[in-house]
Amino acid sequence: MVIAIANDHGGTELKRYLVEQLRGRVGIQVLDFGVADLQSVDYPAYAQQVCAALRSGTAERGILLCGTGLGMSMAANRFPGIRAALCHDEFTARLSRQHNDANILVLGGRVTGTALAAAIMETWLMTPFEEGRHLRRIQMMDV
Repeated sequence: MVIAIANDHGGTELKRYLVEQLRGRVGIQVLDFGVADLQSVDYPAYAQQVCAALRSGTAERGILLCGTGLGMSMAANRFPGIRAALCHDEFTARLSRQHNDANILVLGGRVTGTALAAAIMETWLMTPFEEGRHLRRIQMMDV
């Protein structure tokens, strides 16, 4: 699975940790679109890069991080075919995949600790989409 990941300055530290977790896994390739430092940047530009990677088929899923996760989720969900889910726990991560087929996980680097973020990411990566009645609802969004 190819995972595109990006962050703004508010998500730098948490992204470093998550990329380290992902790079040690068999079958996962990480496309890191930045940023690597704490200099203030405009988050929409980084959300756009991850969304473009998903929409082109270069990546299968994405992860976006900013301070709260709010800005990145709003920016990403402007793109057709993108279903970005801001998750705060394993329950929301699981349901975002089972019911909403979320293709981007969004986390807040200033509000989510590393252990919780790793658990959320693991749940999100391992949970399949249930389809059924949920597929119809997803199709209604992609008009």
